[in-house]
Amino acid sequence: MSVLAPVLAILCALGAATVAGVFFTFSTFTMTGLKRLSAAHGMVAMQAINAAAPSPVFMLLLFGTGAACLALGAHAGLNLDQPGAALRVIAAALYIAGVVLLTLGYHVPRNRILAGLDPDSSEGAAYWARYQREWVRMNHVRTVAPLFSALLLILSL
Repeated sequence: MSVLAPVLAILCALGAATVAGVFFTFSTFTMTGLKRLSAAHGMVAMQAINAAAPSPVFMLLLFGTGAACLALGAHAGLNLDQPGAALRVIAAALYIAGVVLLTLGYHVPRNRILAGLDPDSSEGAAYWARYQREWVRMNHVRTVAPLFSALLLILSL
């Protein structure tokens, strides 16, 4: 077995676990704290968080781990006879679907809608209430997916 697969698996596991931690903070206390604020103040805070989130460091972590998982999954898929390869394929698919695709297809569109709303409007307040429920529910998925991905990658070693 080449050294590529275990090294890439370790890097992907570390990235996935870190991403899980970021999403965990939102699911457990960030959104709970924002919910305690008035709708307008909560929205303004979340709009500011969403504007700051696409930083180079976070984008590298989120999507760099996705790219590394894609490479690892492809390598493992081509070498299914190697120990741990099947777990690596599953872990890579779980990260890509549960983090990258869910972020791009679900969270980003909702964040963009939120960014375009006036926090002091009734429309903004109504959307904020729905946003909190729906966004957090799916953020739980984004928390669990990379956590299980990291676990499977560790087990694959």
